[in-house]
Amino acid sequence: LTHEFFVDMTCEGCSGAVTRVLTKLDVKFDIDLPNKKVFIESDKDTDVLLETLKKTGKTVTYIGPK
Repeated sequence: LTHEFFVDMTCEGCSGAVTRVLTKLDVKFDIDLPNKKVFIESDKDTDVLLETLKKTGKTVTYIGPK
């Protein structure tokens, strides 16, 4: 299942922070920096994914399954 999140990323540094926190979770993910979207392929609970993304200090919104 792929989950779509809005993450307020403004630069490569922001996407780098997202990459770091998600790499630790061991999930497949794709970052769309221009549209500020992060797609995560995972069976983990969306709350877990949301809390992980929030560790970047960015505004994060769960959009829904894709």
